[in-house]
Amino acid sequence: MLQSIVLSLAMLVSSGEGTEANYKVDTKASTVEWLGKKVTGQHNGLVNLKEGSFEFKDGVLTGGTFTVDMTTIVDSDMTGEYKDKLEGHLKSDDFFGVAKYPTSVFTITKAVPQGPGKYKVVGNITIKGKTEEIQFPATLEEKDGKVTGTASLTIDRSKFDVRYGSGSFFDDLGDKTIYDDFELTVNIVASK
Repeated sequence: MLQSIVLSLAMLVSSGEGTEANYKVDTKASTVEWLGKKVTGQHNGLVNLKEGSFEFKDGVLTGGTFTVDMTTIVDSDMTGEYKDKLEGHLKSDDFFGVAKYPTSVFTITKAVPQGPGKYKVVGNITIKGKTEEIQFPATLEEKDGKVTGTASLTIDRSKFDVRYGSGSFFDDLGDKTIYDDFELTVNIVASK
């Protein structure tokens, strides 16, 4: 009976080929939402994936690389002049310096299965030319030649020299403090 359950689970997770399979990200169908918080409130928005791929072996996630187009950062909670100012500031050297660093890259170095379709993903993220290891839980589902993946993760911007308004670098900011951690909610669609 145990053998039947294990076999069934393996078939659920399997890509159907029992070999290596690569899935290319559909950048139009995928989303990366960001949320940044400060003492007096928060802002949220989107940034686009430029390209990416998942790698599977015998139906198990083994790797992947994802490139984010940092020039596409937009704010979703404001309009008009304030929206334009915030987007310009996020693209400036105070934050992500997109003129010099137009992309950020995340590469999966290890994916530890945590049950059917669930993984602890470990990888290296490069923002503003600085690379740090991060890990987070992710869910991936393969169906009809497509993979959909979702994850929520928190990144400490101070590790990437994103200093503006950071209490880690400046004293006496008071209610102008912007928290170091920002949150990403990632929904990726990829096809063989």
